[in-house]
Amino acid sequence: MRRRVCTGGGRCQWYYGRPDARLGPGIGTYRGFRSTAGVPQERLVVPSGRVSLLIGFGGDLRVRGAGRHTSLVSGLHTRARVLGHGGDVQGVELALAPWAARRFLGGTPLAELTDVLADPAEVLGDRARSLGEALADAPGWDERFALLDETLLRWAGDGDAADGPAPAVLEAWRLLERSAGAVQIREVAAATGTSLRHLERRFREQIGLSPKRLARILRLNRAIRLLTAGGRPADTAARCGYYDQAHLGLEFKAMTGMPPVRFLADRGTSSAWIAG
Repeated sequence: MRRRVCTGGGRCQWYYGRPDARLGPGIGTYRGFRSTAGVPQERLVVPSGRVSLLIGFGGDLRVRGAGRHTSLVSGLHTRARVLGHGGDVQGVELALAPWAARRFLGGTPLAELTDVLADPAEVLGDRARSLGEALADAPGWDERFALLDETLLRWAGDGDAADGPAPAVLEAWRLLERSAGAVQIREVAAATGTSLRHLERRFREQIGLSPKRLARILRLNRAIRLLTAGGRPADTAARCGYYDQAHLGLEFKAMTGMPPVRFLADRGTSSAWIAG
């Protein structure tokens, strides 16, 4: 059963829909957004370990240092980006596990999208433009989410069974995600019955990053959750597998561009018009 929720004030709303179960695992909740703030807004988007397909159908999205776009597809990345808009924008975002993304992106090698922001038309051709136009013409969010179900089921059906991940890659992903990146990569390779070198090569091909880089993202996300909930930096560092609090600070600076204290302060006062 589809579910729709609207949150936010009069100038910024979010809408959430549950994808059709036939789409299988690896696809997150549909996230629609609409801003009528009237003034430019920006948001720091931290690495999430997911491939993002953002289809806009009203207003331009602005990526600092990368110009304006109507829609965006983003592969896995280990450095935060600044995403914004001019004050009035509307669209929908899909967050896809990379091992599932290939089914919906025409079998595009995920390595080609690593650390890349691209126009979806470069990956999907006219299908991306057609989807954006259809979403714009839909009368409401229930209809838009139904259209996404229909479209993604068709795209997945057009794919090749070979686009799915190798069993060892999928199991390694699950082990890393379950541990929030804390498990040693050699232990992951041993648990999947593959050599470390073979696992790293297949991971880059089918996920887009090495297991070690993915683990960094997962640890950062857990640290953000714990710190946001009021965790002390030293305790958070220990729970997330960092050597110490200084190591946590270095990773925050490398991946978000700022130390934890400033990140949390900015996060609390930013205009979070779209989930990061």
